[in-house]
Amino acid sequence: MKNQKGFSLIELLIVVAIILIIAAIAIPNLIKSKMAANEASAVGSVRTINTGEVTYSVSCPAIGFSATLVELNTGAACAGGKGIVDPVLSAGAKSGYKFAYAPAVGGDGLNDTYTQTGIPATVGTTGQRAFYSDQTGVIRYTLTGVAPTNASPAL
Repeated sequence: MKNQKGFSLIELLIVVAIILIIAAIAIPNLIKSKMAANEASAVGSVRTINTGEVTYSVSCPAIGFSATLVELNTGAACAGGKGIVDPVLSAGAKSGYKFAYAPAVGGDGLNDTYTQTGIPATVGTTGQRAFYSDQTGVIRYTLTGVAPTNASPAL
């Protein structure tokens, strides 16, 4: 009988197979957890934009709501709008979601209303649900990742 030091090839293959089985179980749960975190971040970003728009409209009554998301960071049109949201969110993409913002000018010439959406950059990978809100502050969603409207169910 030989005096062996180390592992045999069969023993190493068994260990590798066990590691692959554990990875096959763990990776889908990791992806689901990341999607849930991205969706929670998107809801938080939609709330941040809503709060930022209210702050902007109070700070800049001659304008109403901001003209763009960038304005909520730079304050180019009104100094009261500087730094309301962070530069990442004002660029329109954060945590695997893309954000779109559109103000609407009312009869008084001010931005009286707005709509915003947050949709996953890659449906099924970065997130599953899409989010919508307007000046009412109610956050609405769809389960398919398509852009929701004000007729979509509320959170």
